[in-house]
Amino acid sequence: RFDLKQNNERGLDGCTDVFCCVIFIIVILGYIALGTVAWLHGDPRKVIYPTDSYGQFCGQKGTPNAKKSILFYFNILKCANPAVLINLQCPTTQMCVSKCPDRFATYTDMQLQYQITAAPWEYYRLFCKPGFNNPTKPVAQVLRDEDCPSMIVPSRPFLQRCFPDFITLNGTLTVAKRTHFKDALDKARSVTELRDAANGITGLVDAKEVGMKIVEDYAASWNWILIGLVIALVVSLIFILLLRFTAGLLLWFTIIAVILVIAYGIWHCYLEFSLLRQQPGADVTIVDIGFQTDVTVYLHLSQTWLIFLIALCTIEASILIILIFLRKRVWIAIALLREGSKAVSYIMSTLFYPIITFLLLAICISYFSVTSVFLASSGDAIYKVMAAEPNCMYANTTCDPETFNKTNVSKTCPGAQCTFAFYGGETPYHRYLFILQLSNLLIFLWLVNFIIALGQCTLAGAFASYYWARRKPQDIPTCPLFSSFSRAIRYHTGSLAFGALILALVQMARVILEYLDSKLKGASNVAARFLLCCLKCCFWCLERFIKFMNRNAYIMIAIYGKCFCTSARDAFCLLMRNVVRVAVLDRVTDFLLFLGKVLIAGSVGVIAFFFFTHKIPIVQEDVPTLHYYWVPLLTVIFGSYLIAHGFFSVYAMCVDTLFLCFCEDLERNDGSPEKPFLMSAELHSILRKTEHH
Repeated sequence: RFDLKQNNERGLDGCTDVFCCVIFIIVILGYIALGTVAWLHGDPRKVIYPTDSYGQFCGQKGTPNAKKSILFYFNILKCANPAVLINLQCPTTQMCVSKCPDRFATYTDMQLQYQITAAPWEYYRLFCKPGFNNPTKPVAQVLRDEDCPSMIVPSRPFLQRCFPDFITLNGTLTVAKRTHFKDALDKARSVTELRDAANGITGLVDAKEVGMKIVEDYAASWNWILIGLVIALVVSLIFILLLRFTAGLLLWFTIIAVILVIAYGIWHCYLEFSLLRQQPGADVTIVDIGFQTDVTVYLHLSQTWLIFLIALCTIEASILIILIFLRKRVWIAIALLREGSKAVSYIMSTLFYPIITFLLLAICISYFSVTSVFLASSGDAIYKVMAAEPNCMYANTTCDPETFNKTNVSKTCPGAQCTFAFYGGETPYHRYLFILQLSNLLIFLWLVNFIIALGQCTLAGAFASYYWARRKPQDIPTCPLFSSFSRAIRYHTGSLAFGALILALVQMARVILEYLDSKLKGASNVAARFLLCCLKCCFWCLERFIKFMNRNAYIMIAIYGKCFCTSARDAFCLLMRNVVRVAVLDRVTDFLLFLGKVLIAGSVGVIAFFFFTHKIPIVQEDVPTLHYYWVPLLTVIFGSYLIAHGFFSVYAMCVDTLFLCFCEDLERNDGSPEKPFLMSAELHSILRKTEHH
């Protein structure tokens, strides 16, 4: 007889994959050291606060710029695109100001008005270099030395930087209702030039406004969102408890309910499409209207409902085809889920293990994010020569602002300045910052996959203890989940880390390929793009296969206590010897569990929709006033799906573990009194049927 307890006592005399365990511990210690070094060298203020041309932070408390939190560009026309602006690489003087200009003005106009009154100069000097107080200085010299901007235009702060205040009037882009203006040299300029210099800023401004409204909606509806998620939690628990007693009825109800809900969606979309097709102006395409902050605008287009209609018809057809051609396998999968629900009911603590996984992942993600920020903000301020003349031989060379005036650069290149460029350095630490960032990402992926592997192995060990118990529940060990977790940590850390490392390396390769693809998007080399696309596809398939093999290897580790490679080989061979059963159960059970998650998320989403759209009379007065009702609605739906996924992932692991245990039981035992099956009679009859399907 195969006994899990005896097997563990034999197989767990020593740890598995000790070398990988030692490497993993060393890497974790190194990761802590990396975070410490990044914390010592990094300065998040470099990310939070904009930096002026002198390397000073805008808005930092305790500095002369404490009340000047906005960065102002002397000549924004020199900035080619907003990415340059945000990265502080625009080749013009940048200084911190307390507010953005609210009017058109040129230095020439200011000098003319200064002869009458000093008021224009008092306003204009707010945007000049600190300490400059010579309004009569010739314009050519002012522009050469960049003491003041040649002109100022109405602007508003965005990302703590002053950008032109673009407004569209009757389809025409304007700034302060003007389309043309003149600079200090009396040269005609157009608003189009400003738009080209800050390409995409209008869209970013709209996005910021939408973001502010979304934040306000979350602030007004967070308590109702929380209530919706609690409802999803309760519904998920009830659903799982009902599976214990009415698995067949409940799962068929889920399938039929999903089909009927999608059918209603198809009918509603067709009705809306038919009505809008007869209305004038509704045939405008989504591309024609572009991005709109008001989502309801899209609901007045016939094309929107046509897209919904096609999508729902495709989903409905897919579900029906699966049910028609795989109906016998669906029956078998339902019966296996019923058997799995018995195991879950005996070890209810497994339902809450995803909370531990979530907390560990939250810690890992937080550490990775903080380390990334500190690494990105590591480095000293680097200053470079910004030449006023294009043929300056010292342009873009490194300089020191304290000794710059003593060099001959200013004599060779009149008007040249030593201004802040970026953060960096020449030390070994700074030279290898990119390598450190890649290391940070690789270790992060390794830790994330290890946490997931730990959860899978822990759950597999708990459910395996249920399967191999001769008398259920009497022979099930006390606290099987905690015992399985302890075994996984104590004996199999190296094996779990080994499997997680293999997966992390593949995921790292995919990240690098995605980066290369983003760089080659504008390239005309078709062969390179095709090769890259093929590599991305291959690595995606490889990642899926490794995830599948790792999952089954972890189950074998939990059962046998062997090393990763041996467990992966045994799992693969065992699955190949039962390939027919694998084909029956693998995707079909996932499909049924997916429908359950969709039903829970959809039902809670429908209630949330009626609530936030004021269609429930009883609580109509309690509904908060929102800019976009879809903000809390989508949050509730997505959160409900994640909660349901957390519970159902336990079920999926339970089914996979029972299946491998069944295959192993079938090969080791023959049902005789000497070698009796440890599976239930129902499970034996269920999976025996798969040999004929």
